[in-house]
Amino acid sequence: MNGYNNLVNSDVIKLRFLPRVTRGVMPHYEQVLRIMTQPIEFETKRLRLRQWLPNDREPFAALNADPKVMEFFPTPLDRTASDAMANRCQSLITERGWGFWVAEMKETGQFIGFVGLHVPVAELPFSPCVEIGWRLAFQYWGKGFATEASRAALNVGFELLSLPEVVSFTTVRNLRSRAVMERLGMCQTAETFEHPHMPVGSPLRQHCLYRLSRDQWVA
Repeated sequence: MNGYNNLVNSDVIKLRFLPRVTRGVMPHYEQVLRIMTQPIEFETKRLRLRQWLPNDREPFAALNADPKVMEFFPTPLDRTASDAMANRCQSLITERGWGFWVAEMKETGQFIGFVGLHVPVAELPFSPCVEIGWRLAFQYWGKGFATEASRAALNVGFELLSLPEVVSFTTVRNLRSRAVMERLGMCQTAETFEHPHMPVGSPLRQHCLYRLSRDQWVA
């Protein structure tokens, strides 16, 4: 899939840590959570995906306070809520070795947001699952960064973690994110669902679901 299928031979992804995993085995999600014991970091052509650092909190808070970025979320986040989210992202990568990684520009080290893999906390109709998600500062939209980083994250998920499937979902009205999902080769399902973390009656509550299996990725 556009040169991202082979983790070993890829000229895009350069893993700094390659843990011991059994290649070709697709474990259950519960097993995957126990496999990775050290943080994974990797690179794309333009970006570095890494663990969170203390100085990421300020630009992340600015991102989360931007109404344009948070248009399809219930409300922008204040600094306390933003820091709590960053702390959680960091702790999950420390615990599992993977998660929502910080995305930064390779040339400048500039923080642009996060991209990565996550096990949703909410009980969803298709749980258990691993989702791919992203949130970038507005000035970095429209430059292909979300697609570039997400393809690399999918490569880690399928080739390193041997996930059987990755999903993505968003409110039906979020056409920009849905376009990224389609560029990643994800397939929209016929089903929609009400996200339990969205307020009842909110126009954001109705979500659409996209799926991508490992077999589809390697085809």
